[in-house]
Amino acid sequence: MAKKKCSRYSGIGGQAVLEGVMMKNKDKYAVAVRKPGGGIAVEMESFQGLAPGSRLKEIPFVRGVFLFLDSMILGTKALNYSASFYEDENEDSRVEQAAERLSGGNGEKLMAVLTTLFAVVLAVGIFIVLPYFLSSVFAGYIRNESLLAIIEGGIRIMIFLLYVWGISIMKDIRRLYQYHGAEHKCINCVEKGRPLTVRNVMRSSRQHRRCGTSFIFFVLLVSIVLFFFIRVDNLFLRVGLRILLMPVVAGISYELIRLAGRSDNLLVRILSAPGMFIQKLTTREPDEEMVQVAIAAVEAVFDWKAYLRENFGYEEV
Repeated sequence: MAKKKCSRYSGIGGQAVLEGVMMKNKDKYAVAVRKPGGGIAVEMESFQGLAPGSRLKEIPFVRGVFLFLDSMILGTKALNYSASFYEDENEDSRVEQAAERLSGGNGEKLMAVLTTLFAVVLAVGIFIVLPYFLSSVFAGYIRNESLLAIIEGGIRIMIFLLYVWGISIMKDIRRLYQYHGAEHKCINCVEKGRPLTVRNVMRSSRQHRRCGTSFIFFVLLVSIVLFFFIRVDNLFLRVGLRILLMPVVAGISYELIRLAGRSDNLLVRILSAPGMFIQKLTTREPDEEMVQVAIAAVEAVFDWKAYLRENFGYEEV
């Protein structure tokens, strides 16, 4: 049994996919999917990401940019794998064939890169550029640039919350959020020193400080502080600087989320509180079958028994 109840960093992380969960541990990742017939399919592979072996991925405030892009590429790859069990095979084959022809046999990589680029451009447009132009409506009434920067940040957060709430009412997204909850519950279960069983996972929390939702909130928060100091008159330069500074924002946000996952002091708890609250929207309580899928993904890449023995003095009964 576990001898301690304090949370210990495990290093594993993941995301929800269509009817499943992806879990990553170091350079290994696994995607577990509940198949239409009821069984669980598990795919395990290695993922080096961008610039494998580069020392840039070890430099604070720089590593966050690479890890953010890596997570988007891997997330897209995992989603494509899970979707392959449910999508139209004829339509899928036509898209894959076209991608294979264009890429010279690297269709999967091409699709992952294009999807990631599209997602980044869309996110920048909706959450960075749009809030700026919406806040500029108040420029004729408010002459204080500092106040306008705060209004812009408030609009950015409001758009994000509306987006999260809006998609949460979709049936498929609700199920995705349940698998998101199952992912968090598995990680919380082992990091609290409990054996990874369905019963223990079900009674674990569905909120976790290292969640991507919390990372996005940190991005929004850091962008408010950083953009507050941009003082240029040219419209295109103001918008351009906001876009160019996004890698800086991502780098700072990663260090904050990394600190949140490894520390439990009062300041960290205060900074993490809004992101943890938003997770009440982006996670839902899973059922036991969803938890079984999440456990399968964890066990494919992570020896939780060895982790519990090392960190909590766990002894199998």
